[in-house]
Amino acid sequence: MNKVLARLISIAMIVLMVTAQNWATCGGGGGGGVGGMGGGSNGQVYQVPWKVLTPKDPPITSGLVLYWFPTSQKEIDNSSLRSSRTLSNYATQCVTMEIAEVKSEPGQKLAADAKLPVAVLATPDGTALARAESEKGFLKVEQVEKILDSEMKKRDEALKQKFEAAKEKAKSGDNASAIPLYRAVVEEKCLFPKRAKDAAKELKKLGVNDVGAIADPPIFDRAESARIEEVMRRGLKAENQAKYQEAEKLYSQAHQMDPADPVPLRYLGELYRHQTGEWDKARQVFDNILAMQSDPLSRAVALHGLGKMTIHEGEFKKGLALMEDSVRTFPIALAYRNLAVYWNSEGDAAKTDYYVNLARNLDPKDPFNLVFVAGFLAGTGHGDEALKIARENEALLPASYNLAAVYAQLGQREKAINLLQRHFFEYERYQAVRSKEMMEARVDAVFASIRNDPKFIALTEGADGKLPMPANGTMGTRSAGGGGAN
Repeated sequence: MNKVLARLISIAMIVLMVTAQNWATCGGGGGGGVGGMGGGSNGQVYQVPWKVLTPKDPPITSGLVLYWFPTSQKEIDNSSLRSSRTLSNYATQCVTMEIAEVKSEPGQKLAADAKLPVAVLATPDGTALARAESEKGFLKVEQVEKILDSEMKKRDEALKQKFEAAKEKAKSGDNASAIPLYRAVVEEKCLFPKRAKDAAKELKKLGVNDVGAIADPPIFDRAESARIEEVMRRGLKAENQAKYQEAEKLYSQAHQMDPADPVPLRYLGELYRHQTGEWDKARQVFDNILAMQSDPLSRAVALHGLGKMTIHEGEFKKGLALMEDSVRTFPIALAYRNLAVYWNSEGDAAKTDYYVNLARNLDPKDPFNLVFVAGFLAGTGHGDEALKIARENEALLPASYNLAAVYAQLGQREKAINLLQRHFFEYERYQAVRSKEMMEARVDAVFASIRNDPKFIALTEGADGKLPMPANGTMGTRSAGGGGAN
């Protein structure tokens, strides 16, 4: 598998496209909301957090690893492995989801003789446990779910026997032998939280109270899981139709159905942060995600959301650190775009270009991403290219902020102001968010050419004033700006 295919795989695994327009309210790039999955998620709410394996990745030392070795872009585009509540749940329980090439170290060990595509479940040291073979050139998600379910049941049974052995030892008064056995069960708390909780209770009876917190397991029952997923789909549909109160109700309902599932919280937190501007609620939800046992995608979205809000509130370095933690946890275009905006505001062209390219490479055909990139092209001597992109996407309402950025930097002041007017009063729906966007526009370097224009000042008079205004007509170190990245 060549380098081009590997790059395409990374794009397909991390970014899930949507065709329906998303009426976001906190970002001209149309990048937030809908669980942090960019423009949307193709009607799917349980994206599997597949992460592309690279030589720089630190070794996995605990849990299990599910490797996917694909063959082509066509397979990836049509693969059912991209969405699964079962796989998403396992990702919360220390099962790492990785996509890799056969020439990689795990590929040579696990799939060198396999007929691709193939999925292999393995231990961190590379010992194969189970394999899902392709059927007519494609893997089905049910095959992969089955090998995971089977292995987890087998391991759970072994833990059960260890637990029962410990119980017998305790009954006979041999606590010295029972305690180590119970501790061995507790040590598997990430993969088997329910079994570990039972062992912790028994340890407490024996006077052992140092086992620490153990998370509740998410619901794996197929029928109940299907009901939760259906509620989430209804919530996503409502959000994409700008029915935010209905979406909030449905996401909250899904959360109540399974409090151990971080995905409903991820969608709920992004709804508050990006769509309604209820940042106190968003912060509480994101903090809850980070406090619970969560999959890497949910953690990354929470870290990004906290980072974005923290920057807006004036703690720039703290917010930057949170967004850097986000992309280390799991790469999302949303965080890459805001990192690009941050470093552009700091005047660091090399870092800006680096993060712009990372965002673009995750999905080079997405129009929201293209218009975002055009905003940077306009400011770096590539005006013709930026203008071409802007004209081709001018009808895209959610991209109004970044379209305005392009025209402002190219000296078309009236056009820029008209597009900002469209962004604030046609695209955005909530004043709580509109006021934050107006403030960001006032300090955003891309609007330096119109900052003192009376029309621009009047247009942004509702700015909330939390971000400090630049003294010299440039962003300096004051803000990550970025209404267009959100």
